[in-house]
Amino acid sequence: MKKRPVLHTPLEERNILGLEAGDQVLLSGTIVTARDEAHRRMSRAIEEGKELPIDLTEAIIFYAAPTPTPPGRVIGSIGPTTSGRMDLYTPLLIEKGLRVMIGKGVRSPAVKEAMRRHGAVYFGAPGGVAALLARSIRSARVIAFEDAGPEAMMELEVVDFPLVVINDNRGGDLYEMVLSATQGFSPASRPRSD
Repeated sequence: MKKRPVLHTPLEERNILGLEAGDQVLLSGTIVTARDEAHRRMSRAIEEGKELPIDLTEAIIFYAAPTPTPPGRVIGSIGPTTSGRMDLYTPLLIEKGLRVMIGKGVRSPAVKEAMRRHGAVYFGAPGGVAALLARSIRSARVIAFEDAGPEAMMELEVVDFPLVVINDNRGGDLYEMVLSATQGFSPASRPRSD
């Protein structure tokens, strides 16, 4: 099995520009959680000319919120949420400097165009394995919007966090690649093995 490269934050432009849809990587360093409420508040702050709680040009935003932290653990289970829920706000954040996002599911045409235009990339984190993903997290602390409860923004230190590039900055889309490769495939079209 091919060894996955480890990327360290903050990601340099050359790291982002060199990624292609379908690439698998391990990410180590700092990422920030932000879901619907955080995106709504950040977008409103931009529109009102207010300061954001993070520097978008260095941020890696993970669309996630953890379950309550069990005793003796750094964080509860944490997995990606559906990225499309943030698509209303994402083009503005990309325009203001956001270059790296992590979530699950397809992105809207407007988000994909903003990624292409501004050189951003979208990683997919494996869904359904939130307890395993939590093992890659070494520290977690709330950094903004504490009143939002589980949707507060958290800074996470991660080690070897497994990701796959869904959308690269040249328009590559892993979901479209898979759909194209499987056009016309059905279980009935498979050769029988008996």
